[in-house]
Amino acid sequence: MKHDPTFWLLTRATGLVAYGLLTATVVAGLTLKTRVLRRVRPVSITDVHRFMSLMALIAVAGHCTALVLDDTITVTLPALVVPGLVGYRTVWTSFGVIALEVMAIIHLSFRLRMRIGVRNWRRLHYATYIAFAGATTHGLLAGSDSSHLWALGVYAAGVALVVSLTTWRIDSARATRSAGVEAARGTEAAAPR
Repeated sequence: MKHDPTFWLLTRATGLVAYGLLTATVVAGLTLKTRVLRRVRPVSITDVHRFMSLMALIAVAGHCTALVLDDTITVTLPALVVPGLVGYRTVWTSFGVIALEVMAIIHLSFRLRMRIGVRNWRRLHYATYIAFAGATTHGLLAGSDSSHLWALGVYAAGVALVVSLTTWRIDSARATRSAGVEAARGTEAAAPR
């Protein structure tokens, strides 16, 4: 009997789509924070950010479903939530499981923002970098298309975008802090003695 590659093709496609959507989610979040698109209202970027987050999780669910239904490798339902249970490139598939779990926690935190407090919610959002790094590692080292130049281009573009916007965010925060310190010094110097 000939092997039907449908689910293996779906696994690969949904994995790449999920990675693209995760990248879009991170980019939207960083765009919101850096205000790189000043003409776009922050509420609009926030809506895109939340929507992309949900779409990324749906794509990951499709990826997981296709993995379970495919007979190329054996993936059980517990293996989708417990790192280390997949026999195929175990370490690198574990990175994908962890990325999924972190993505789900961060997405759910949108609904819990007021309960956990805005400050804690923002701190939790730093885990997005863990999800992105885990998904990138998973895709590069467990993905069967990673040896192709086009796939490497997808990962390189995603990493370049996230690193560039993160650098911009850090530089912007430093500049804002420096301006605040200078303004405070100027106020102190101008105060009557």
